[in-house]
Amino acid sequence: MPYPWHLKIYICANIPSKQGIFLSCCVSVLKLNREDAVAFKCKIVCLIHQSDFAQAIKEIANNPNLASDLMFEKAYCQYRLNKVPESLKTLRNITEPDDKVKELLGQVLYRLEEYSECLDIYKDLIKNSSDDFDEERGTNLSAVLAALQLWNAQESEDPGLSEENYELSFNKASLLAGKGKFKEALEELDHAEELCKEGLDEEDDEEAELGIIRVQRGYVLQLMGKTDKAMALYNQVVKARPSDIGLLAVASNNIISLNKDQNVFDSKKKIRATQVAGLDNKVTKHQQNILSYNRCLFYLYTNQFENCRKQLKKLKGEDGDTLVMIEAALFTREKRIEKAIETLQDYISKENASIRVKLSLAQLFLSQGHVNKACDVLQALGDDQYAPGVVSTLVALYTNMDDVDSALKVLDGAVSWYKTQGANPDDIKTLAQLISAYSKFDPKRAQELSQELPPVKELSGNIDVDALETTPLSVTTRQLKKGATVPATEEKVTGGPAAPETEQKKRKKKRKAKLPKNYDPSATPDPERWQPMRERAAFRTRKRYKKQTGVGKGTQGATSGASEMDASGPGSPKPGSNSSSNPASPAIKAASTPSTKASSAAARKKQSKKKKKGGW
Repeated sequence: MPYPWHLKIYICANIPSKQGIFLSCCVSVLKLNREDAVAFKCKIVCLIHQSDFAQAIKEIANNPNLASDLMFEKAYCQYRLNKVPESLKTLRNITEPDDKVKELLGQVLYRLEEYSECLDIYKDLIKNSSDDFDEERGTNLSAVLAALQLWNAQESEDPGLSEENYELSFNKASLLAGKGKFKEALEELDHAEELCKEGLDEEDDEEAELGIIRVQRGYVLQLMGKTDKAMALYNQVVKARPSDIGLLAVASNNIISLNKDQNVFDSKKKIRATQVAGLDNKVTKHQQNILSYNRCLFYLYTNQFENCRKQLKKLKGEDGDTLVMIEAALFTREKRIEKAIETLQDYISKENASIRVKLSLAQLFLSQGHVNKACDVLQALGDDQYAPGVVSTLVALYTNMDDVDSALKVLDGAVSWYKTQGANPDDIKTLAQLISAYSKFDPKRAQELSQELPPVKELSGNIDVDALETTPLSVTTRQLKKGATVPATEEKVTGGPAAPETEQKKRKKKRKAKLPKNYDPSATPDPERWQPMRERAAFRTRKRYKKQTGVGKGTQGATSGASEMDASGPGSPKPGSNSSSNPASPAIKAASTPSTKASSAAARKKQSKKKKKGGW
């Protein structure tokens, strides 16, 4: 086949609308000549454009002679099939990597969380290349810096890239959040949301990207202690049902972490989103560990001890301190305190346990009444035993046991340690407190120490003396913070208005209403809750059965039906009438009882009228 046909096939293979046609064309060419390298390469490119990566890998493996120049295409197919380690191995075998190979290598290293090497690659690409992809490289560089700060706790500096898109602003916010600058991170997230709304046209893409920004904002708010706002953002994202399983898993996990041992049914629904297949390719290893730990805690809170134990076995080899703490908590829930103590003791003897593990062991000893063992654990903390909280706890425990000598030894040891380790002659605050303490019983010593304080001019350099002198003494600092007005008598002295009408009445601060523990803000309240029970739609009256009133009443020997047998009564039937004296059936009698009373009352009324006509 002449060369122009090769060129035409190669060009059209990169046109999406022509891929199917030219794939069949490449197959036809290869049938004529199996060794045609250009046609084979065009076939692989068409398969990649059709996202048939598995078939492309198969074709490359079956034709090693023609695939020697297709290492990049092979690595890209492996990367898209989530065979990231194999893709890295293929890229390492390329002797002279060009820019496209470096770009793919950076993506692969980022997925493998090799952030340091990935950072070097992107710095080299930005430095030695200049094309239309510079903005994307800057975005990737900022993402690597944010990952180093968040996951590796490695200090990363802001590269100073211009925030032209929302991805750059989002990555900068993540970097600030990793440094603990939460207010600045929230501002950057607001800016990222504005850029996202302006830059994206399609609503589906916009909602997906806004969901990522909202979850990140919720995470920052959760770290700031604003759990209500964070929970609202997480629920907003979950209710939108995003297609990104990683985003849904992170939002659900954060909701579970806020619920803790409360609202268990909601956590049970959310836990399913953290167990979806394919989630490992969407989140980092650090996030996977957090998801697994929270599943353990959920099983622990819901008393699913066997599931918790199975999940712990899967996490062996990870963070040992967290695992042993959960295992000890599991034994404690099962009321096997001695087994929990034994687990913690074995771990402390074998591993370099953190202080929280040792403090947990001391707490378990105290719960069992072993005060001496708890004190021994606290005194074996090394330098941490001289922390103020540990010292005060030891002194309190020894004092309760009437062991004054041991309590004094603890205090003496803390004093000697702070003399050698904690010397800080520039601590002005502590010096001022020491002077205040000496002034109570040794004024001379307080006077001597006061000479070491810095001059007043250094401490009061930023104070406005004029404003301080004009401030009324009767107004307290708390009132000034609230913006209280100056009383009328003092306004006269300073030349201000003195009308008593201008004084604002002091409002009583309303106490914040306390909500019940089982309050659910998402539940709709009953609209009839303010109405009385009888006026509500769901109210049903109780049936009351009237007792027979004639039993036990009347003269001796009389019966309840005597009045009915009296022929002289006004309600008795006339001779020749159709009325029957036989008793009716129970059902008819019950239905006719009210009408009988009404008829007798009407008869009495008629009889009284006849008497009136007779006259007196």
